[in-house]
Amino acid sequence: MTALLFGIVSLVLAGPVPEALSRAKWPIRAPRAAMTLWQAIALAAVLSAFSCGLAIASNLLVIGPDGTPSANPLREIDRLGLPLWLTCVAVFVLTLLIGARLFYTTIRVGLRTRARRKAHRQLIDILDRCDRSDADDPLYARDVRMIDVEQPLAYCLPGLRQRVVVSEGVVHRLTRDELVAVLAHERAHLRARHDLVLEAFIALHEAFPRFVRSQSALGAAELLVEALADDQAVRKTTPTTLGRALVACADAVAPRGAMAVGGPTTLTRVHRLRDNRPARCIAATAYTAAAAILVVPTLAVAIPWLTELNRLMSAF
Repeated sequence: MTALLFGIVSLVLAGPVPEALSRAKWPIRAPRAAMTLWQAIALAAVLSAFSCGLAIASNLLVIGPDGTPSANPLREIDRLGLPLWLTCVAVFVLTLLIGARLFYTTIRVGLRTRARRKAHRQLIDILDRCDRSDADDPLYARDVRMIDVEQPLAYCLPGLRQRVVVSEGVVHRLTRDELVAVLAHERAHLRARHDLVLEAFIALHEAFPRFVRSQSALGAAELLVEALADDQAVRKTTPTTLGRALVACADAVAPRGAMAVGGPTTLTRVHRLRDNRPARCIAATAYTAAAAILVVPTLAVAIPWLTELNRLMSAF
């Protein structure tokens, strides 16, 4: 029963719930709360999947006639039957493989992304055409790099040596206030380390098989981090100014591993700026749902299983 409940929770959180949440309209109104909810769903789905596999595999370690757990799983073949025993072993091995793949994918995504950023950062530093004679000008701050490209480019490179990259095409296209809004948007990404949030979703997306994983969580996370950065930029300027800057940079692109101010989410974000009233009730509901998704399954399912596991271990 424990394994069944864990399996149902895992499947629901990995499939129907993300799909429904990705189609909802309210997350963009409360991006911070919605991001918390997405992270809770992803974490609960992973933990439930592991718990389901371990609960099934626990059938290989049961109390024997003498009151102690069996030290040899092969002795359970007669009790469980060969088909069921093989199923338990297969599920346990699959759980270990998924855990190993998730660990490997997380390391690989992190190393790959940082290698790309390092190479691109070195190139940008070489191509920099920024004149820093006016230290008080935000355009000529130490973290800003300007490149001689007519195409509008505005993005940031997170990491220990952070960079905000703009092209001359963007500088010529935007007014002074709009340029300040763009810089504030990119610096908000850097301060909040939104890149780490996206890396976690990318690793989770790549770790699971194609028939299980969904693009919904990753796409929603990308939109929400942009909305969070927009909220910080509005504090430095006005919604109208930021909206004009977003429209002007809608066709801006960025290399892999960077976060551009424009992109396919521009239209949604501009509409949001027109009606950016606080959604406290929605945020409170999302935070409550996030806590419930993590706490309720733990109390209802995990504690009985851990109690049983503790009973088995104490019999040694």
